[in-house]
Amino acid sequence: MFLRRVARPLMMMAKVKETTGIVGLDVVPNAREVLIGLYSKTLEEIKAVPEDEGYRKAVESFTRHRLKVCQEEEDWESIENKLGCGQVEELIEEAQDELTLIGRMIEWNPWDVPEDYECEVVENDAPVPKHVPLHRPGPLPEEFYKTLAAIDTGSLKDVLPSSKEETPAVSSGEAPAK
Repeated sequence: MFLRRVARPLMMMAKVKETTGIVGLDVVPNAREVLIGLYSKTLEEIKAVPEDEGYRKAVESFTRHRLKVCQEEEDWESIENKLGCGQVEELIEEAQDELTLIGRMIEWNPWDVPEDYECEVVENDAPVPKHVPLHRPGPLPEEFYKTLAAIDTGSLKDVLPSSKEETPAVSSGEAPAK
């Protein structure tokens, strides 16, 4: 009886998450503790990757940041707001996926490429289907081609404006010298 009187008001004060609003993603009541455990495990497992590798540096950086936030904040809402990377349940899934990826990266060992390794380049001259956009930029202005030709021939002075009225305005924010 006494415990009910004391515990009930305390439980009412705590924010309880009812749903994630994402189909198939259940609420994790102890998400903070789960995240702290996953992030700590990630920092341990990433030590198997060489220190100078970009992958290790990136994983350590964002994992340390997220672990620090989880250790500083007490409730799930504060963690979500401070990290701004989704719900804590989504962060748990991301951390689990990262642990899986670390194991695979260690297995694949992509950073251990021999010095004499040569990669074969295969060129494919097959036509691009009509429904696939080519993403080709539009034509450059004619002035670009004139300037490029002038640089190649060494006659850049012929292309540049001769009078002071034609000189473009200074774009650095400073007043031109008189």
